[in-house]
Amino acid sequence: DPEGCVAAAVRVPVRIVALVLVVPVRMAWDVLVVAGRFLRDTVFRPAGRALAWLGRLLFVWPLVGIWRYAVVPLGKGVGFLGRVLLVVPAVWLYRRVLTPAGRGLYAALAWLGRYLVVVPAAWLYAWLLTPVGHALAWCGRGLAWCLGMIATGVGAVLTGVGAVLYWTTRVLVVLPALALWRWVLTPVGRVLAVIGREVVDALGHAWRIAGYVSRAFGRFLGTLWRWTVAEPACWAYRSVLTPVGHAVRDTVLRPLADAGRAAGRVTRQALAAARLTVRQTRADVRRALFGEPAKPRPVDRREPSVAEARTLGSSTTALTKD
Repeated sequence: DPEGCVAAAVRVPVRIVALVLVVPVRMAWDVLVVAGRFLRDTVFRPAGRALAWLGRLLFVWPLVGIWRYAVVPLGKGVGFLGRVLLVVPAVWLYRRVLTPAGRGLYAALAWLGRYLVVVPAAWLYAWLLTPVGHALAWCGRGLAWCLGMIATGVGAVLTGVGAVLYWTTRVLVVLPALALWRWVLTPVGRVLAVIGREVVDALGHAWRIAGYVSRAFGRFLGTLWRWTVAEPACWAYRSVLTPVGHAVRDTVLRPLADAGRAAGRVTRQALAAARLTVRQTRADVRRALFGEPAKPRPVDRREPSVAEARTLGSSTTALTKD
């Protein structure tokens, strides 16, 4: 089987070469995929959301507001004015003026067309064009018979020439091309098809193997990172930094905060006492210089105890009494 021999001879070297060439490409591709996903999740997607929100804030919402509160009312007003000032007058003009005028003009033009165009054209067709057409038809039939005879002779000549050209082309072009296709191109194409199929299969196997290698290498790097960096960092944070931080908080930061709050309270109390002293001193100086301020005279808001005589200009009500 020649196809089996070719496949067996080509398969192993091609797969080895494809594996050597494809493994670095596949690993680089996996690294690019991971980097692209990281950039998509951490950079491009938040940036796209921010740009979308900014676009809505700067363009969509202002345009919607302008459209809703400016363009739509203005368009309704313009439409109402156009309807009142243009459409209604135009409809009235068309219905009351143009339609009657058009009907009268159509009737006049129809009468003129009938007696100035239709009647003369019918007479011209019946007494002039019809005899001339019959004569031309008789001449055309004779000319067609002559042309038919000439076409028959030319067809016979062309048939002979075509037969000669057909056999010449068949012998000189078609048969050699058919032999070349059958005995040269077809076997070579089959061999090349086998080689191409093996190359494609080898590339597919190499790509899958490279994927396995890349996955294993990635898992190895992940495990190495976990046990050399992540786990020690977690242990240090959990077992060292957290107790130290709690101790520093309880022994240093919390006493400092309590002392700061106590100092703040003492300072506020001292400032309040100083402000009170300043107010009292200012009040004493004002009394020493200007004396005691005049006290307002108390007003008796109660009802009168003795009823007075009621006159036209007086009232017994406490709120309206002079």
